[in-house]
Amino acid sequence: MTNSYDLVVIGSGPAGFSSAIRALDYGLNVCIIEGKHLGGAGIMNGALTSKTMYELSMDYAIAARIDRGYRVGSLSVNFEKVKKTVIQAAKEKQYQMLSQIETFSPAQNKKGSLTIEYGWASFKDYDHIEVKGQDETKLIKGKNFVIATGSRPRLYDGIQIDGERIITSDGILNLKEFPERMLIIGSGIIGCEFATIFSNFGQTEVHLLDRSHRVLPYEDNDVSSFVSRNLENNGVNIHHTATLRHIKKHPEHLEVVLDYQDGHSKVIEVDVALVAIGRVPNTEGLNLEKISIELHKNGTIPIKDDCLLRDGKGNCHVYAAGDVTGHSQLYSVAEFQGRLAAEKIGDIPQYPLDYSHMSTLMFFKPEVAAVGANEKMLQQKKIPYKAAYYSNKLVNRAIAMRNTNGFVKILVSNDDEQRILGMRAAGPQASAFIVSVAHLINQGNSLHEVLKIFYPHPSIPEGIQECLRTLSGKSVYKPEAFPDLINIREWTPGNDNEA
Repeated sequence: MTNSYDLVVIGSGPAGFSSAIRALDYGLNVCIIEGKHLGGAGIMNGALTSKTMYELSMDYAIAARIDRGYRVGSLSVNFEKVKKTVIQAAKEKQYQMLSQIETFSPAQNKKGSLTIEYGWASFKDYDHIEVKGQDETKLIKGKNFVIATGSRPRLYDGIQIDGERIITSDGILNLKEFPERMLIIGSGIIGCEFATIFSNFGQTEVHLLDRSHRVLPYEDNDVSSFVSRNLENNGVNIHHTATLRHIKKHPEHLEVVLDYQDGHSKVIEVDVALVAIGRVPNTEGLNLEKISIELHKNGTIPIKDDCLLRDGKGNCHVYAAGDVTGHSQLYSVAEFQGRLAAEKIGDIPQYPLDYSHMSTLMFFKPEVAAVGANEKMLQQKKIPYKAAYYSNKLVNRAIAMRNTNGFVKILVSNDDEQRILGMRAAGPQASAFIVSVAHLINQGNSLHEVLKIFYPHPSIPEGIQECLRTLSGKSVYKPEAFPDLINIREWTPGNDNEA
C-alpha cells in the first residue's frame, strides 16, 4: 500500500519541521520522515543540548566567582546530573514538537494534516520514496518533497572515533564523567564553545588545538585575539600553529603527538579527545541519482534562490533546505529556507533570502555576536570602510553588572552615506541586541539616521550608541582620553593594514 501526501519532508530538524508546519498553513497534507532523533541536530547532539550545557556551565562559573562580595560555601558539580538536565531540555522541546504533530494528525480531521514516519528515506523515482523502518519498509508518494537531512560532525583523517575516548560532538552525552584532561581538535566555533563549557566547570584540563596563529581564523584579528585571550584566562591551553600527528591509545590514557609550525613537537597526555573540525551534509542513502541530482564536490545539494532543485528535465517539485544546501550552518538559516520552500509550494509571493546579513551567536565566555561584514570581508571586496571599537568598560550598565569584559565594534562605509555594514559585539546581552543592528543593515540605514534614536539608560546597548558617536566624532568619552578602550580607524584599497 502506498501512502500519498501533498508534501513529504525528509528530516525533522529546524529546516524540515519549519517547512512542514508552514505547509500546514496552506491546508496541505504533510508527512515528516525522521531516521533518528525528532528535531535533528537542532535538538539532540546539537544546538539545544550544547547550549543547555553552556548555560549550566556559565551558571556554575558565576557561582564560583569570589569578586562580588559574596562566596558560595560549598560548590560541587556532578556530570551525570548535568547530563540529565541537558537531556531533559531536549526532551521538553521534542514533546512540544510531538504535541503539535498529534494536534494536526489525520485523525483530527482538520484542514491540513501532519504525519510522522520513523525510518530512512531513499528516492525510488521523482514521485516516490522508500522508508526503511526498524520493522517494515513503506513506499510513500509525494506531490512535493523537501530534503532537510541536515549534517553530521566531520571526521579527522586517520583518527578512529570510538564514541568513548575519541569522540565528536555527538558523543558528549556518552561521557560518564568530566574527563580529567581533554584535547579539543579544532578552533572554530564548535571547538571554542566546548572549550568554554568544560573550562567553565573547572573539572577538566582543556587543551585546544589551533592550526593557525589564532582561534576563529575567519574573524578579524581583534575579535579572534579577544576570544583567545578569554579562553586562556579561563584556563584553556591553546596550542597555536599545531597539527595533530597521531593519537595512541593506552589502557588508562591517550598519548597525543603535536607538531608545531616552527618544527618542534610535543607529546601530551589526555583522557578524551574531541574532534570538532566542522560538519558534512547527510546525503548518503538518499539515492539522489534517481532524480538526476548531482551534488557539489563538498557533498552539498545545489539549490536555486527559492530552495528548488532543478534537474534539467522539467521536474521541479523537489526542494532542499538547511545544512545539506551548503549555506551557513545556522539554525535560523535552515528554518528560513524550510519556510521558503513551503511558501513556494503554497504558491504565494516570494522574497529572496539575503545571506549577507546573517546574525551569528558564539557561546563563549563572554558570548560573542556577529552580523554583517567584518573587516576581512570588506578588504577582500575592496570596500572602503571606517571601524570603531568601544569597550564595555565605559558602559554604565556593564559597570553596574560588574561585567565589563566585552566591546562593540561597528563598521560603516567610508563615504558620505556612512551606511552600517557590520557589527561584532561581546559581553552581556550581546545576543539580545545584535538583531536590532541586523535590521539597520537590512534597511540600509546610515550612521546619521541611527544617531537620532534615544537609547534607554542604563543599558548595555548604550555601547552601540557611543560606538556610533565615535565614528562621527561625537562620543561622550573620547579616544584621546581612553586609547586602550576606544579606537577608530579607516581602510581604503591599497592600505597594507590587514584585519
